[in-house]
Amino acid sequence: MGRTMHARNPRTGARDYAFMAADEAEVAEACQALRQAQPAWAALSVDARFEVLERFAEAVERHQDALAEAVSADTGRWLMALSETRSVRPALARWRRYAPEVLTETRARSQAIPGIHYAQQLVPYPVVGVISPWNFPLLLSLIDALPALVAGCSVAIKPSEVTPRFAAPLARAIAEVPELAGVLKLLPGDGVTGAALVEQVDLICFTGSVATGRKVGEACARAFIPAFLELGGKDPAIVLASADPQRAAETILRASVLATGQACQSLERVYVHESLYQPFVSHLVAQARQVELSTPDIHRGTVGPLIFERQADIIAGQLADALARGAELHCGGEIEHHGGGLWIRPTVLTGVTHEMQIMTEETFGPIMPVMAFASEAEAIRLANDSDYGLSAAVFAGSVEEGERVGRQIEAGGISINDGSLTAQVFEAEKHSFRLSGLGGSRMGPAGLARFFRKKALFLQTGEPLPISAFAEDQAAP
Repeated sequence: MGRTMHARNPRTGARDYAFMAADEAEVAEACQALRQAQPAWAALSVDARFEVLERFAEAVERHQDALAEAVSADTGRWLMALSETRSVRPALARWRRYAPEVLTETRARSQAIPGIHYAQQLVPYPVVGVISPWNFPLLLSLIDALPALVAGCSVAIKPSEVTPRFAAPLARAIAEVPELAGVLKLLPGDGVTGAALVEQVDLICFTGSVATGRKVGEACARAFIPAFLELGGKDPAIVLASADPQRAAETILRASVLATGQACQSLERVYVHESLYQPFVSHLVAQARQVELSTPDIHRGTVGPLIFERQADIIAGQLADALARGAELHCGGEIEHHGGGLWIRPTVLTGVTHEMQIMTEETFGPIMPVMAFASEAEAIRLANDSDYGLSAAVFAGSVEEGERVGRQIEAGGISINDGSLTAQVFEAEKHSFRLSGLGGSRMGPAGLARFFRKKALFLQTGEPLPISAFAEDQAAP
């Protein structure tokens, strides 16, 4: 049997939730059941699969209160927890739009050999494993699972052991749709469970840290299965001389501190043209000081607690390193203790350099270190001076100028005159650069297409070539 584990409530600090972590035998048994059920699921028409998934969306809505309470207890926030529970139906509508384009099998005639036609068959991976992170536990469990199910795959989800509470109410919603219950299973647990999952599935979707993603990728390579890795970021924002400094400051603040900065697409380093540097910093600090913590009332304020207590140590360490090396703190900057939880207010630093951890390592907190630059070329060089390449932002006097600079930034999603738009716009395909990830885009049509292998059927409609066609004397002049 599995092991008993406990999860911490980030608002109280209490380890007040117990759950059973699936062991290797349970993972193997679940995946074997998924493998047996998948052919019948894949044999359904895509419309039939969507009909089942729409009933699942209805079940999620019936369990919305319990799901929101569970996600809220795990993450310490309410509005975003509620929004996660409301994500299923819009996601299905998006995949339904893409389905005709992606799922249509094509036939064509070869231009190289007369008489040969070929057909492209789409073959879904039988069992997909999803290893999801702790920052948006429900949303990021389903962001890969739903398109995989649309494609005809079966899916096993391993939620983060940091935020596992949603799994129980979600399992109840799944159980209300018998056709889905056979091809979608939840396997709560830790790294041991995740490692066992890699051994049993045909494809892995992982969202999380670079360190863990590297281990998952190596394990997938040994198992000879594809790995789609969505990893960390150190997203830069560039504020050009033509930008409105107040508007840029307001937007960067939002894109840095929303979800307490605990999002991969959060802006974590800011480069401002020297002509705007002082007014920009003044606006940013003034606005940051007005942002309230959502304590003691979860329904008030904007910034929630730090979900993962280990992250508080990382943030404190990076801040200490920056201050020891000469950075200047303008607001925030301390890990606060309220009601047993760990909190940090929006933090603005200046006097920072790329010798500091705060400018080079992922922070995952509401921290805004600001540097001045003298030229556009310098700004681009600084933005690209990173091991990461997830996303970025550019603020300019026109979208044309912003786009020109954005095209030179080495990252997958660039917001022009806004920030963190990859969290709001899912239609555009994008890839992660450098250590920020590996594999095809989870956005746009590619997010559905990646769950298929393509088979080519070569159809000879004429006469096959005889062996004599390959005789050596055929080459004679």
